[in-house]
Amino acid sequence: MQSEVIPVAVKGIMPTSNGCALFLGATGKTIIMYIDNNIGTSIAMISKKTRRERPLTHDLMANICSGFGIQLERVVIHEVRDKTFFSRIILRMHNELGTKILEVDARPSDAIALALLEERPILLSRSVLDHEEDVSELLERILKEQGEQ
Repeated sequence: MQSEVIPVAVKGIMPTSNGCALFLGATGKTIIMYIDNNIGTSIAMISKKTRRERPLTHDLMANICSGFGIQLERVVIHEVRDKTFFSRIILRMHNELGTKILEVDARPSDAIALALLEERPILLSRSVLDHEEDVSELLERILKEQGEQ
């Protein structure tokens, strides 16, 4: 993962016929990632800071990390192959023995949910951003249509 990375933000999440469309935006460009409906719902709830009666999977993961003194540093979406995105979660743990950094392979949707929950950076490699189609106009059109309804 030595390539240049760009911070991105979740610009929108919308249901589709077989899941959710997740829009990630960097300066001047928005890309789309299709994800499972359940994780899409989780990301939407986390984004809106919806109170959850019981911990969801991502809450559980964050609570375990916190309990062990592990901090989520950042999430990096570093590759796309055959329309499948790949990401890494970068974790840091510091104790009396020193600091340990760990990179963990993760589905981008799970990584994004954790990053939003922990308010940590979501980064996208320049190569992925350059490879993917810009859907900024599509997102604007959808948001405009939703606003008119």
